[in-house]
Amino acid sequence: MPPISGPAAEVDLSLDLVRRLLRDQHPDLADRPLSPLAEGWDNAMFRLGQHFLVRVPRRQLAADLVAHEHRWLPAIDRLVDLPVPVPVRHGRPTAYFPWSWSITRWIEGRPAAYSPVAARGRWAGPLAQFAAQLHQPAPENAPRNPLRGVPLAARDAVFRERLAAVGHPRTPELLRVWEAALAAPVHGGPPCWVHGDPHPLNMVVHRGNLAAVIDFGDLTGGDPASDLATAWQTFDWEGRASFVVRYAQLAGRDEALWQRARGWAVMYAVNSLRLSADSAEFTAIAEHTIRQVLDAPDAR
Repeated sequence: MPPISGPAAEVDLSLDLVRRLLRDQHPDLADRPLSPLAEGWDNAMFRLGQHFLVRVPRRQLAADLVAHEHRWLPAIDRLVDLPVPVPVRHGRPTAYFPWSWSITRWIEGRPAAYSPVAARGRWAGPLAQFAAQLHQPAPENAPRNPLRGVPLAARDAVFRERLAAVGHPRTPELLRVWEAALAAPVHGGPPCWVHGDPHPLNMVVHRGNLAAVIDFGDLTGGDPASDLATAWQTFDWEGRASFVVRYAQLAGRDEALWQRARGWAVMYAVNSLRLSADSAEFTAIAEHTIRQVLDAPDAR
């Protein structure tokens, strides 16, 4: 069960370990069929029977994010209509496993990244509605993520360094988009709830419809523009038009917001090319994003 890409696991996440955690902490679920499902940068996922998913951190950084999900996902669930992976059981650290972990409901479907891009426009409106519902003022004690929802100027030096390191053939064009986003007015309202990572691997599609948004480890309060980068990460220009129109209907028109969102889209693309070079999935998302930002009919 190799990870998509990224840092090595800091623990050995075997079936025996997960079964032991279940027997010690949730014995009523421990005898259900258990099978490895996927392993990403931060977590390993295991299917538990027909109705549950076990999500176990594979490194310390991810373990810190699990605490945010345990604390805040019930509140997020009350804001949005789409299903989100609210933990139904909490796992505790033990002498043999050092971090908290989760059991969530199983959500039927596949990541949106494996759906044809042209077909995704069918659910652009529901995703925009989810974003508008989520982007409400966050409480003062909401998590603070230094990499998401922050002013673009705070990421400028890192972006330029990574853009130079990637050596993409369209670097000058990407830099112009970035600098235009930097020049846009900054987010002027209170910090809003921000998912933090709404790319098409973190959306579940079932029978052609959007079934859920998952992986809230980067949940934070900040500028919603960082979430709206998904307009370029996920859709073609027609789907993006539906997404933008529906979001504006619910949250209001704000040209500076979308200008910043284009900057976030470019930054995410460069980050993926720099940090996930061995991942076909992330590379495909990055190159799609770049084409949408630079070449689509709505590119400016």
